[in-house]
Amino acid sequence: MTYVDLSDISTQMFIVVLLLLLIIAPLISLGVLRLFQSRKKSGLMLIFSGIAVYAVFQTFMSITHL
Repeated sequence: MTYVDLSDISTQMFIVVLLLLLIIAPLISLGVLRLFQSRKKSGLMLIFSGIAVYAVFQTFMSITHL
């Protein structure tokens, strides 16, 4: 069994993947689940909140990463 070398991953990439896995992906997947349960309002709200978190993060990164 070998270990995965994570030394080549930058801090910014690690934060992006962490944010994607912990916040954005669950919001969107819960939104899709709610849409399948015929709860359109809460499903669309979860999907739009996932998109909003992504947009806020992109704006923040473009401001701080000049």
